[in-house]
Formats: sequence, structure tokens, C-alpha cells
Amino acid sequence: QVQFVESGGGLVQSGGSLRLSCAASGFAFSGYTMNWYRQAPGKGRELVAYISATGTSPYYADSVKGRFTISRDNAANTLYLQMNSLKPEDTAVYYCKARGLDSWGLGTQVTVSS
Repeated sequence: QVQFVESGGGLVQSGGSLRLSCAASGFAFSGYTMNWYRQAPGKGRELVAYISATGTSPYYADSVKGRFTISRDNAANTLYLQMNSLKPEDTAVYYCKARGLDSWGLGTQVTVSS
């Protein structure tokens, strides 16, 4: 059974940092491109970043480019998102997902106060 457990969210002041983690299980993690999405209140789910199976060629949405860094540890089946210079508009529930698989975790809440 494919499972994702996101963690590391919290309440932080504008300009602060957080590091999100996503523990994956139930599939061959090292063979999949992995994505981070977020969903802000009243908005649709937005792709934030993705990283290839081998950890190369990361993609970032324009809204987070230069502030967020996606990485992965294939030995630990874990995906990360380092978020720096956080802004109130980054407030959302953050989810990880494997490209091509339909499962979602519960997400982790990130709240940035101004």
C-alpha cells in the first residue's frame, strides 16, 4: 500500500525557515519522480517543486524559485523541502506525491505570519 507521511510544518514568522519531510513506503521510491504540492485555503492544489528519481533536474514554481530547495534520500525513502525566506502567501497544506501514483498523504500545515 502506497503511503506518504508529511511532517515538519508549523507556525513561523515571515522570513523564517522550515524543513518539510515526506516518508514514503509501499512502492519503489528510488524509481519515481517526486513532487511537492501545496493547497492554500480556498484555492486549488498547486505544484511547488519536483525532483527526478536520481535527484537531478529539480523544478520549482516561479513563486518559490530561489527560496525553496527540494531534495531526496533514496536510501531512506524520504523527500525533503527546505523552505527559506517564507512569506505569508506560502501558508498552505503541503503534500508530497509520486508522479504516476494516485495516493496522497494527509499533508503538513505551514502557516507564515506577517
